[in-house]
Amino acid sequence: MQIGAIFPQTEIGSDPSVIRDFAQTAEGLGYSHILAYDHVLGALPEREPRLWGPYTHESAFHEPFVLFGYLAAITDRVELVTGVIILPQRQTALVAKQAAEVDILSGGRLRLGIGTGWNYVEYDSLNEDFTNRGKRQEEQVEVLRQLWDEPIVDFDGNWHRIDRAGLKPLPGRRIPIWFGGFSDPAFRRAARIGDGFVFGNGSPDARNTVETIRGYLDEEGRDPGSFGFEAMMNYGDGPENWAAEVERWRETGVDYVSMRTMNAGLESPRDHIEALERYWREVGG
Repeated sequence: MQIGAIFPQTEIGSDPSVIRDFAQTAEGLGYSHILAYDHVLGALPEREPRLWGPYTHESAFHEPFVLFGYLAAITDRVELVTGVIILPQRQTALVAKQAAEVDILSGGRLRLGIGTGWNYVEYDSLNEDFTNRGKRQEEQVEVLRQLWDEPIVDFDGNWHRIDRAGLKPLPGRRIPIWFGGFSDPAFRRAARIGDGFVFGNGSPDARNTVETIRGYLDEEGRDPGSFGFEAMMNYGDGPENWAAEVERWRETGVDYVSMRTMNAGLESPRDHIEALERYWREVGG
């Protein structure tokens, strides 16, 4: 099982040198990957229907593809993971291009986690339909894979029309697509067409869901060994719990865990780097 670090989007700040130091510290210590959350816009929650999610207009987010272009240049080994890109609010061909470019410039280190999101204001502002996002996401995955695989694509679907066009340069491989989410449709969709699943929390329910998804993989006739799982752990749970949490996930059979330092009461961006070091001393060595 590999241990990664969640990029502390909302608390890292905007100093490029701190972002560099966080990434290089994670790689130097031995973390296997850096996982970044995604939001394009934050919105005032006081509206109807009310926004229920954990982020608002006051939450800072670095754009993952641009961030990963920067990280690709200043790291050599760590995998770069979106956890998750809100795919249906983006143009599919543009995502295919951006992901391919990150993968090329990083030497094949991108893992594309995707989800449907919860912020309808973000969808409206990006001129995309919030109501059919799950169904569109499935077609988007098909389009992404064709664009990465084939120099010329002729695709005519429910929401996409590509008339004999393609990406150049191609990534040279099919970039892994992992799903995230909290609902049964997301679990079933991942088992049907995904390469893995990213859990947004580390609760016992998430551990139970691993078995649920494995059951859906069996229904689809897919080899569970070809499907990955990633779980999240919180730095704020305290050092007395860290090792036990890692071991519980190891026993569950997940492939990756990621440690999150956000919302742990850290006072400065540099504190997140020190947290990486302390956590690794306890569980990573």
